[in-house]
Amino acid sequence: MKDMYSVIKIPLITEKATLQKKADQLVFEVDPKANKIEIKNAAEKIFKVKVQSVQTIRVKGKPKRVGRFLGRRPDSKKAIVRIYPGQNIEFFEGV
Repeated sequence: MKDMYSVIKIPLITEKATLQKKADQLVFEVDPKANKIEIKNAAEKIFKVKVQSVQTIRVKGKPKRVGRFLGRRPDSKKAIVRIYPGQNIEFFEGV
């Protein structure tokens, strides 16, 4: 089992993520090798909430160019965590 703090990297605070917060959904960037069960257990232990479901998305890195040199941003994985109604995470309340 992975360390719960290495499964969930950072919360994503975007315009769409703040709109999803009203529907009791939270968005995190997670470890690309983590599965839904590990993400659910990590979110429940770290934030002390009851998780209803988890959806994961693999995000391909965008190609970037600096002068004549081509490169790519790294691939990542996002998780949309749905919590039961009436629960909240204090971290997201100020956003």
